[in-house]
Amino acid sequence: MTTSVILLASDHAGFDLKADIRKALSKHGLDVLDLGPSDHGAVDYPDMAERLVQALLDDRAARGILICGTGIGIGIAANRHRRIRAATCHDVTTARLARAHNDANVLCLGARVIGLQVALDCVDAFLETPFEGERHQRRVDKLGGA
Repeated sequence: MTTSVILLASDHAGFDLKADIRKALSKHGLDVLDLGPSDHGAVDYPDMAERLVQALLDDRAARGILICGTGIGIGIAANRHRRIRAATCHDVTTARLARAHNDANVLCLGARVIGLQVALDCVDAFLETPFEGERHQRRVDKLGGA
């Protein structure tokens, strides 16, 4: 793993998967900053995405993981912000390519659409894959806000 601090947040649908991912990241020796929620109570995914985005923009970490039911809504909410490149991934290939080609800084997962092992494999690929730069850099630059 190449990142020492990772941000983590979810809505209520992603709460259990978030807890499992937090444990796995801690076992890898990563410092996990869990931005909530702290229980299964209903929360709105745009609010949780905002928490994580603000922590990224405040340089509290270089990357984050967001989880909701499908990974779609929370990803849309995160991508409303400049400098955020959130990728909703449902397999290890999309997680790896989100980093390698798109320099994604937020991984979005869907707790209702993927299992735990697939989620953990996506997290590993997201954290271990470097951005390839070169031909991809000009495209990432067009996304705005480095």
